[in-house]
Amino acid sequence: MEKYQKISREDFMGFFRDTEKINELTVNDRIEIFRTILVGNSDITADLLNEILEDYCVSNLEVIDRNDEKK
Repeated sequence: MEKYQKISREDFMGFFRDTEKINELTVNDRIEIFRTILVGNSDITADLLNEILEDYCVSNLEVIDRNDEKK
């Protein structure tokens, strides 16, 4: 296991808000972060996923909340 330098929350968030630094990450790095950053299944909602699709201009996909269909 690699030894990691401890960083503060502020440093961590600063890194991701720094365009130059974030561009140092590979596509695979970004996918890994995207897939693992949320705490649990309650964080993943149809609204959130649809907002992400909109943010990335993905117009050919839509997430439907199946719980809404049953109402």
